[in-house]
Amino acid sequence: MAKIEKVLEEKGIVLEKVPVPVAEYVPAKTVGNLVYTSGNDCRINGILKYTGKVGSDLTVEQGYDAARQVMINLISVLKEHLGDLDRVKQVVKMLAFVNSADGFVEQPYVINGASELLVEVFGEKGKHARSAISANELPFNTPVEIELIVEIE
Repeated sequence: MAKIEKVLEEKGIVLEKVPVPVAEYVPAKTVGNLVYTSGNDCRINGILKYTGKVGSDLTVEQGYDAARQVMINLISVLKEHLGDLDRVKQVVKMLAFVNSADGFVEQPYVINGASELLVEVFGEKGKHARSAISANELPFNTPVEIELIVEIE
């Protein structure tokens, strides 16, 4: 078993099949030695785990959990795209959006749910640059949307 998949198994993380895109795009695209993912949300078996705005409909802790689920889904995308997660040399950049209530300014704490999981799974290779941005609306009322840039070997 590959190293990263063993870590996922030890953590009880099950990767789902990547859903077919709902519009005209691909889940991931490799350019040179970089993989760019499309934005993902917090679905489990096709259903959003949470909906709504963090800071009114959801707590920071629920937003954190939503971000963690988004990252599980992004790892699924990488697994399907690469075939082997051990090909990940490093996570370069995360761009994260939080569906935020007016006046909510704790986006970094929400997105830590995704960032911390990357480090738990990939170790030093999971440390990345990132942006955690407020959005007044996100598609399908998801609380979090995230995309990644990953360097591969």
